[in-house]
Formats: sequence, C-alpha cells, structure tokens
Amino acid sequence: MNKKYVAGVDIGGSHITVALIDMADAKVIKSSLLRNKLDSNGTAQEILDVWISTIRQVIEKSEVKVEKIGFAMPGPFDYANGICLIKGFNKYESLFGMNIREILAETFCLNPENIQFRNDAEAFLAGELNGGAGKGFNNAIGITLGTGLGSAKSHNGITVDAELSVTEYGGEIIEELVSTRGLQHMYAELSGKKVEDAKELAVLAETDLHAAKTFKLFAEHLAWFLEKFIKAESPQLLVVGGNIANAWDLFMPAVKDTLKKNLQTVPDIVKASLAEDAALVGAACIFETALAKVQ
Repeated sequence: MNKKYVAGVDIGGSHITVALIDMADAKVIKSSLLRNKLDSNGTAQEILDVWISTIRQVIEKSEVKVEKIGFAMPGPFDYANGICLIKGFNKYESLFGMNIREILAETFCLNPENIQFRNDAEAFLAGELNGGAGKGFNNAIGITLGTGLGSAKSHNGITVDAELSVTEYGGEIIEELVSTRGLQHMYAELSGKKVEDAKELAVLAETDLHAAKTFKLFAEHLAWFLEKFIKAESPQLLVVGGNIANAWDLFMPAVKDTLKKNLQTVPDIVKASLAEDAALVGAACIFETALAKVQ
C-alpha cells in the first residue's frame, strides 16, 4: 500500500482524540478514531499514560505503517521543541517544563523529528484549508469560538497561530467577551440568570429577549475584532469554527452587515465543515507545512 498515513492527535482540556489521517486527501479514517477522557489536573504520569495508551491503540489496530505523529496542542507550549509551558490555566500544569517529544519518541521508538506539535487554532485552520471548507484558498484566516477565542492565519501554504486572543478591547482582552464565558457574563448582566453554554443560550434566544440581546452584543464585539483581523491580513477567506458557530444565525448576519459597512473588501465568510476533525487533519498536516517552509 503506497498511501501515506499520519496519526493526528487533538489534545483538549478534558480529552484526547487520535485518528489516522489519509494524507492523500487530508481525511480522517473514521474507523481509526478514538477519543478518551482524562483528568488534565492529574499527575504527569497519569496524563501521559492516557495519551500513550490512546495513541498506541490507534496505531496497533491500524493495518498501515505509522511513523509520524502530529499534535494539536493548546498553549502556551514550545511547539518547535515539544516542551510544555502550560502554567496558571488549571490544566496540564503537571507537564510544565517536560519535553513531551523526547518522551513520546522514546516510547514509540520514533525519530524525534517525526513527532511535531502545533497550536490548536492553527491546526483547525490548516485542517479546514487542506480538507474542509477552505480547500482551494491560498490566503485565509480562521477563528474558533468556544471556551476561548482561537485565531490563525495562512498565506501561501504556511499556517500559523495569530495569537490575537489577548487583543485589548474595552479595558480588557477580547477573549473575555468573544467566548463562551463572554456570552455567560453578558447574559447574567442582562438577566441575572446563568446559562451552561452557548447551546443553552441559543435555545433561549427563541423566546428570551435577554438571550437575543446577548447574541447581538456578541456580534458587535466579534465584528470589531474581525475588522481589525481582516485589515491586517487581507484574506480571501474567513473560516469560523468552535461550538458557538453552531448558533451562526443568531450573530453572524449582524457581523457580516457591520463588516460590509466598515470595510471596502470583505472576504468570503464560511462555517467550518470538519467540526472536530479539523484539528486532527491540521495536526497531521504539520509535516506538509514543515516541507513548505524549507522550500
């Protein structure tokens, strides 16, 4: 079999997802996908045991040779050297300072260069550009709207983390407003009530004026952020993912209207099509990006 496969790994706050990626068409081999829960506040050994066990299961049950593993990792992380720098985020702090690449290379008997890491928002955009809603576009930006605000940019085959979540806005950082906690906070201020997540708020918006107003405010904050992002990058395409994107009709029409009023040129704006597969595909594509950088 001449096809090339890479193991894509997505590290979340409470889970690890691993799957084989067929690099010929940048698609997840669904039969290989495995997702396991973990305690990100556990000891380093407990966390690594789950990571290693999950990766091993996917590799061992596959019928192809897997020699490369690409990770989509939250930051802060020394992606180039594979060293965890997460501290003060209530997750994975027990891994701080550890060289994850060396540990996994030794465990799986792989050349360290065959284990690569990239930011999770960066992986999301790379996945969508290689096998999803952004396929065929050369210059694009992407955002993930969820627990936090992820941002990435891609020009001429090179996709990188844009690191814009800490952009100053209204006396705080934009992520405090354009995120699930932003929605929760705004709704609580308007109604005095709490919501679990964006999904619950979206259901309420059908009959609750405070919920509808919350999404209107969210659209205003997001439009401000996207206007700056688009001006800086001049992309052909904007890809929007994350759980909040499922409430698309409650905020995106207003965002588009604002951008059309304030910008001379507005890129195509599309919803991500790969869902959680995007990070897995993008993680595997880190090896293709490395080749592009060399060339």
